[in-house]
Amino acid sequence: MMRALYTGASGVKSHQVRMDAIGNNISNVNTVGFKSSRVTFSDMLSQNLSGATGGRGNVGGTNPKQIGLGAYVGSTDLMFRDGAPLSTGKNTDLALSGDALFVVQKNGQTYYTRDGAFEFDAAGNYVLPGSGHFVQGWTATDGVINTTGAVGDIKVTKGQEMPAKATDNVDYLYNLDADIPLVTGINGGSASESGEVVATEENPITLTLSDQTTRIVEEGSYKIGSSLPIVTTANIYDSYGNTHQIPIYFSREGEIADGVVNSANKWLVSLSPSTGLKKGDTTTTELTDANGNTITASLNAAEIQFDSAGKLVSSSTGETAPDISGLLTLTFPAESAPTPTEGAAPAAPAAPAVQNVNLDFSELTQFAGSTTVNSQGNGNTAGVLKEIQIDNSGIITGIYTNDVRQAEAQVAVAHFVNSPGLLKNGTSLYIESLNSGAPSIGSADAFGATITAGATEMSNVDVANEFADMIITQRGFQSNTKVVTVTDEMIETAVNMKR
Repeated sequence: MMRALYTGASGVKSHQVRMDAIGNNISNVNTVGFKSSRVTFSDMLSQNLSGATGGRGNVGGTNPKQIGLGAYVGSTDLMFRDGAPLSTGKNTDLALSGDALFVVQKNGQTYYTRDGAFEFDAAGNYVLPGSGHFVQGWTATDGVINTTGAVGDIKVTKGQEMPAKATDNVDYLYNLDADIPLVTGINGGSASESGEVVATEENPITLTLSDQTTRIVEEGSYKIGSSLPIVTTANIYDSYGNTHQIPIYFSREGEIADGVVNSANKWLVSLSPSTGLKKGDTTTTELTDANGNTITASLNAAEIQFDSAGKLVSSSTGETAPDISGLLTLTFPAESAPTPTEGAAPAAPAAPAVQNVNLDFSELTQFAGSTTVNSQGNGNTAGVLKEIQIDNSGIITGIYTNDVRQAEAQVAVAHFVNSPGLLKNGTSLYIESLNSGAPSIGSADAFGATITAGATEMSNVDVANEFADMIITQRGFQSNTKVVTVTDEMIETAVNMKR
């Protein structure tokens, strides 16, 4: 009978622990990134009154006779399901969904958390403001992030300066119209005629095009079989961030056969609106800077070629091979340097006398439809960081006053084989344990996780379930206390039998 007392007492203790877990869950119902706990019970050892016997002859088998010795807490499990994201409107807050945790560090010790209520301190450190833990990630070098390197403290200082950068590459993108009309006649002449005709304001010329339209032009030189030039503007920055707008002309070349103009898939790229050019011809244009100095731009005419599918041809070799790039050269007067823009560094080293810019045509296509060719250069004026944005993979992008957007850092996350095996360390932090496994550090998308900026992850506590569990736990506790009191009464009755 004493056995029943201990059995009831074990049930009381077990349900007390479960009620403690329920109370902790409910108390953290509004804790950012909190993960609820679940308590499970297991039965203790059983006392064997008799063993099992097998059937023999006319006698059947018997089951063992066992009396259980109570219950104990089998496990307390962390429920690592996602909490709902809660919009905060603060762009430094992060909500993480998926099987991963943020990585933070303090005093050389690494911790893991789902609490993404981060912010930048006065020194530009990305931190948990309540405890001062540094958020870990990768810092960009010239806008490039290497996620294979070691993680470190993320630091992005508002107001940090971006120096002016001279343009050294311009990419040309999108499409050149495959159906652009070609010149089939000049001043009423036929397509069998060849040679160039120069137009001036005093002597304009009339061009007949293959789409049966005419055009009167007052400048440039033209030849039958070429298209009217398409002009685009390349914005070139010098070393002080001054902008120079260079007109780049694309002109399609055709072929004349038996008095008929046939389209070819070749285009000449130059600085001249004239169509009477050949590959390699030097073309120039002059610009005037803020001081009135003359800057000369030069470009050897490049010839790009497309195949029948509209893709750029780049595999042939030799002198007649098509180009996939061109070299634009800006020459500054030897006695002058570009004037620094406002906010740029003082004119310490003089600007180079010559600035070379690569023109990359490798992304151009030639399909039927409109011409949408556009250029994107890599230079910029000086600027100051004014705000940041964070995307779903944790990349922190700086937005500068010069309208340049540059990657500054990326937030790292950790993935564990057994996240519920992590050890709680207080203040919503976890540390690695023997059963969690070693962390794998990487970007959020590498582990199928997603980061939502401007939000935090809510606690995953389900209050309705907790109240239901509370009632069940309360009844279990009451029932076990009843076992103790009834057993005590039975013992008292047995003792009183002697009287």
